[in-house]
Amino acid sequence: MTSLRDVSDESAWGPALDEAVNAIGRGGLIVLPTDTVYGIGADAFDGRAVAGLLAAKGRGRQMPPPVLIASAQVLDALAESVPDEARTLVAKFWPGPLTIICHSQPSLAWDLGETHGTVALRMPDHPAALALLRRTGPLAVSSANKTGGPAATSAREAADQLGDSVAVYLDAGNSPLGQASTIVDATGPVLRIVREGGVSYADLAQLVPGILPVEGTPPARAADDDGDAGE
Repeated sequence: MTSLRDVSDESAWGPALDEAVNAIGRGGLIVLPTDTVYGIGADAFDGRAVAGLLAAKGRGRQMPPPVLIASAQVLDALAESVPDEARTLVAKFWPGPLTIICHSQPSLAWDLGETHGTVALRMPDHPAALALLRRTGPLAVSSANKTGGPAATSAREAADQLGDSVAVYLDAGNSPLGQASTIVDATGPVLRIVREGGVSYADLAQLVPGILPVEGTPPARAADDDGDAGE
């Protein structure tokens, strides 16, 4: 049975978070608010739950979900060989709309899909999301929509697309940013922007001048790109 729970008031969200934590513990799926768009989440260390997340979105293993974490201190527990330039961006933009692709710690017992030894990590800037993550640990989270559909900026928009595949919808009203995160690949010799979203190329380049813009996009255009980043 699916439930829609209000988490707009921190003083009253305890029972709703309890229900979401219990759903995650049972291997179920939840929808949670973030600073960017709503996400559909599962226990990152439960391969069946992650497979269920991908199935709910109509998405294959070749498109593994990112992992949301509650603290930047978790970064080195999940990733290895994180370059200093990536740490500089994390220090500035976490919590916030920046996802960093890193080499995954090889000892981790998880199956996020065809990651090729990498993991995409983000610390969201949303109080309800962080409160949940502090209780559940890392969650595999993708945008709460069917693949190819519009990103959900409210719990009800997510429910319209995902329906009963989700056990608990956490509703905190409209997403503050309403735009997907920027994704930076930190696995190569030079940092590279895979998708520009909530953090602009210009802001990233101020801290890491050598960062490469989205492939095929000249730096001048990337700095001015305000378009919808999609999923």
